[in-house]
Amino acid sequence: MQKDGYVVCRDGISEGIYERLPDRYKDCPVRDTKGALILPGLVDLHIHAPQYTFRGLGMDLELLEWLNEHTFPEEAKYADIEYAKEAYGRFVEKLKYSATTRACIFGTIHVPATEYLMDLLEQSGLCTMVGKVNMDRNAPDPLTEQSADKSAYDTVEWVKDCLKRYRKTKPILTPRFIPTCTDALMENLKKIQMRYGLPVQSHLSENVSEVGWVQELCPGSEFYGDAYDRFGLFGADTRTVMAHCVYSGVQERRRMKENGVFAAHCPESNMNLSSGIAPVRAFLDEGIPTGLGSDVAGGSTEDLFAAMAHAIQASKLRWRLVDDTLKPLTAAESFYLATKGGGEFFGRVGSLEEGYEFDAVVIDDSAVSDREKAEISERLERLIYLSSESKITGKFAAGEEIFWR
Repeated sequence: MQKDGYVVCRDGISEGIYERLPDRYKDCPVRDTKGALILPGLVDLHIHAPQYTFRGLGMDLELLEWLNEHTFPEEAKYADIEYAKEAYGRFVEKLKYSATTRACIFGTIHVPATEYLMDLLEQSGLCTMVGKVNMDRNAPDPLTEQSADKSAYDTVEWVKDCLKRYRKTKPILTPRFIPTCTDALMENLKKIQMRYGLPVQSHLSENVSEVGWVQELCPGSEFYGDAYDRFGLFGADTRTVMAHCVYSGVQERRRMKENGVFAAHCPESNMNLSSGIAPVRAFLDEGIPTGLGSDVAGGSTEDLFAAMAHAIQASKLRWRLVDDTLKPLTAAESFYLATKGGGEFFGRVGSLEEGYEFDAVVIDDSAVSDREKAEISERLERLIYLSSESKITGKFAAGEEIFWR
């Protein structure tokens, strides 16, 4: 952490942080942030764009009930492109002016709506991975795709279109989760993954009932993650992020580490839907790559500073009430999860260190900190808990300005 220093960006890449500006940069344009914090952009590894419209509803339900009563009826509305345009417009506007610069985003099964979402994200300047969701069983009729082959065909056409249209907005394969995807669909998705070299996002071991359901559907699997791995969609040769991992036991975590599977920790969602508390300390101690997810609308906000606070608080409860061998997260560790931890899924992202892509947010924290006397670490900790009282005044992704005010 550098106080009153310079961070240098050239061609979208950070060239380091300096106490004094080296002579070789003397002719570069300089922006004075006037005492504000310059932080790496935050990375959201798991968020559902179509769920933004019903944040804060159904929080008295568990996951599977919540999906049936709130999520699926809402997502079915995205068959109407006019509805999608209005809803996604609000979502992208909110994400653009947040501290998030990168995100892995779920859409719906609907290709036109998903591409409209991607159009908006491309215009926003954010760097994102967006998934057209795949589901061909155990969903309401409006959200159950006609067949595994039709789902795969639509996905291929969507991928081909994406690769021609977007620069900062990338496709990511998105089987919703094992219960909604037949074996035939998973086999088709692996073929698509191999053909286009795409990453994968899905859900893993989120809820007790869900884990039991997967065991019934896939009795031959050793554990939930193994059901993905049998189709080659669980890391190894496939860059993969799995949300939640609340009930990922020793075997599953070992496979995650071996295969390089990322865990997207979504603490608020796990509390809101009574899922539990993920063993994040175990992920870090065991070398499992881990980041944070807001998981809107299981989570109530896209604000990743709030997710950091929730991660710390949840880890304290797990330590006190569940397993006192796993120490709580510190503020610095939660900040790592939201920056460099999750950023690794996108490459050299999540830091202002030399050689990293220049993602940065400028934050005026004068309302919550004595900027002249406080240490940078103290200002950051207060920001985690009091972000709503601060102002984001500038934002860059991959070296390009998103806004400055």
